[in-house]
Amino acid sequence: MQHLTSWFKRIAPPTVTIGALLIVWEAVVDAGHISERVLAAPSQIVVSIVKTWPDLWQAAAITTYEAVTGFLIAVVAGIIIGIGLYLSKTLHRAIYPLLAAAQTIPLITIAPLFMIWFGFEPLGKIVIVAVFGVFPVAVQTCRGLLAVPQFYEDVALTCGATRAWALWHVKLFVAGRQIFGGIRISAAYVFGTAVTAEYLGAMNGLGIWLQAAFNSFRTPLIFSATIVVVALTAILLGLISLAEHLILGRDDTIAFNESGE
Repeated sequence: MQHLTSWFKRIAPPTVTIGALLIVWEAVVDAGHISERVLAAPSQIVVSIVKTWPDLWQAAAITTYEAVTGFLIAVVAGIIIGIGLYLSKTLHRAIYPLLAAAQTIPLITIAPLFMIWFGFEPLGKIVIVAVFGVFPVAVQTCRGLLAVPQFYEDVALTCGATRAWALWHVKLFVAGRQIFGGIRISAAYVFGTAVTAEYLGAMNGLGIWLQAAFNSFRTPLIFSATIVVVALTAILLGLISLAEHLILGRDDTIAFNESGE
């Protein structure tokens, strides 16, 4: 019962806020007689999603494949790179500036190169998502390991563990919250990155869906794709939270805040 109450306290405020915004949005569009080409009402967006769902789902499936595959590559590569940055100051000096520079490059400037190298196939979008998603995971992995108190490793070594074992089984576990923080940051942008890459050049996907909707001035279709992207991102973030809970257990900070003590 306590868990249900705490869950309700977390979910109720955003639910009420979103519901109020939708009601106001619908009322403003109706009262102002605003054309759906300018601003579609929530009811019009829902009707559009229902009518076009088979095609919308097909486009969303392709984008999901690109985004999730690229994201998983970014997570694995980011953790490995982050460990390397932690272990070697030379590697940190050599690699970190390149990782930071990769995040400052506008997607629109490198997407044409990926189209030349990979064509319009999903592989190019997967690579783009991985490149833009690896930085926060690598940085948070390195910072998390640096923040682990030395006594964790000392205790493991005293018990006969090797430094490699202590790193993989102790330090990474202790740094897990921060690593998952980097994974969340990366996950928040993977679908947006994939859709933008598709918009600049692809054969199918939500990016092409948005391009076609924009060219035909079908505003409800633009909003429907946006809603799908938001929903997919929320699902991915939820799965990450579940994985964190299963691997690391419940966050004591959250439990402390819920108890109000």
